[in-house]
Amino acid sequence: MEIDLNADLGESFGRWRLGDDEALLPLVTSANVACGFHAGDPSTLVRTCAAAAAHGVRIGAQVSYRDLAGFGRRFVDVSAEDLYADVLYQIGALDGIARSVGSGISYVKPHGALYNAVVHHEQQAAAVIRAVAATRAELPVLGLPGSALLAAAAGAGLRTVPEAFADRAYTPEGTLMPRSQAGAVLDDAAVVAARAVRMARDGEVVAVDGSVVSLTAESLCVHGDSPGAVAMAGSVREALVAAGFDLTPFVGHG
Repeated sequence: MEIDLNADLGESFGRWRLGDDEALLPLVTSANVACGFHAGDPSTLVRTCAAAAAHGVRIGAQVSYRDLAGFGRRFVDVSAEDLYADVLYQIGALDGIARSVGSGISYVKPHGALYNAVVHHEQQAAAVIRAVAATRAELPVLGLPGSALLAAAAGAGLRTVPEAFADRAYTPEGTLMPRSQAGAVLDDAAVVAARAVRMARDGEVVAVDGSVVSLTAESLCVHGDSPGAVAMAGSVREALVAAGFDLTPFVGHG
């Protein structure tokens, strides 16, 4: 049994520090690296990509709305053409940085509000996928199972990689509970680790109303900006290994 473990990295900006990338990198197999639109200045992105390459961790371009002030967690009613250009720019920039340190990007994953929007927003999902296909059509796209994003990716002939969130609460419809609601982010490491194993082994998660939701996951996400993120990721990794899983990237180097 194999499963990928990913986390959001490279989200510091200038003198503002977020997360502990150096401590997280030995625990994960894929790094969703910010591209400068929601977080991450150029120096941070160079350091993050270099560290990821040194650890053999796959680098993913975590594209977002142009929203530094809101950390990319606010919906932006951007036109499809502008979103296409923004995503195109982010993929190219991060791939150039990753290649400069002997690696390259291996996949694309939307961040924050964009990730949630393209679950249902077909025009924005199509714009993101058009940008991926226009830059490197061999790049897989990481997203929520059943989303408009993965449907658009499949329609364009791109590889789709469904993921699940070990540290986020789910609605009965299989979507993520909005962060604005209490209990949306889980902080009990033991609970999160058990959820991760159930997601990977059984393909299911308990939603906020107690119902059991079926899901497919080739990759599990733990957030790098949550309190105690390193301990959380360590607990998830240990639980998955104890359950018989090999933690393996879902894709080769970019």
